[in-house]
Amino acid sequence: MTDLTNQVAIVTGASRGIGRAITLLLAMQGVRVVALARGAEELDDVAQSGQILPLAATVTDEADAQQAVDIALQHFGRLDIVVCNAGVGSFNLLENIAATDWDQMFDVNVKGTFLLCKAAVPHFKAQKRGHIVGITSDVARRTFEHGTAYGASKYAQDALLGSLRKEVRPFGVKVSTIYPGLVDTYFNNSRPGSAEAEATHLRPADVAQAVRYVLEAPAHVVIDELMLHPLSQEW
Repeated sequence: MTDLTNQVAIVTGASRGIGRAITLLLAMQGVRVVALARGAEELDDVAQSGQILPLAATVTDEADAQQAVDIALQHFGRLDIVVCNAGVGSFNLLENIAATDWDQMFDVNVKGTFLLCKAAVPHFKAQKRGHIVGITSDVARRTFEHGTAYGASKYAQDALLGSLRKEVRPFGVKVSTIYPGLVDTYFNNSRPGSAEAEATHLRPADVAQAVRYVLEAPAHVVIDELMLHPLSQEW
């Protein structure tokens, strides 16, 4: 297995939910993490040690994405991992979806992934190694009522990551995509911890463990896609 100790990662959406769980688990494995999110106060709560460097920024801003990469290189001296986790969603009949909601989902879910990858890929190519992990959704592989906007954004994010995988593989760079089902988080204005969610949803820690799994795979092993089933909690 690949030893993650002293590797450096950027994790987006790191202040709560899945991103927080990924950040804390990676830090426990000895990874130094640039934890990126919009909420400075929540980020400070996540940054419990010198392993985690909080960065209040937005994934939809190209300068912020480049700054995250630059800070990782300047503060920690290297960059090995990028976890594109930040995501938003709202659900409605197509005719009731506000154009602003559509734009926000594509900005965060697709453009946010694009901008961070764009900033990190030249560095990964130059060093002939690196690992990009995208947290998409199982709805990137299926459709459902009220999911036109969110599903479209996740299909687009999945296509972006799949195409990028083919572009960077010749340079020794990995791209893995994780497709969680329902997760017990604050997503879509939910309140985590309900009895129903605990019985039927994945936990943020389950997704974090999946990220750890793909990152620790030996260098010659490429795990392109990993689907997480919300009911069995098996992956």
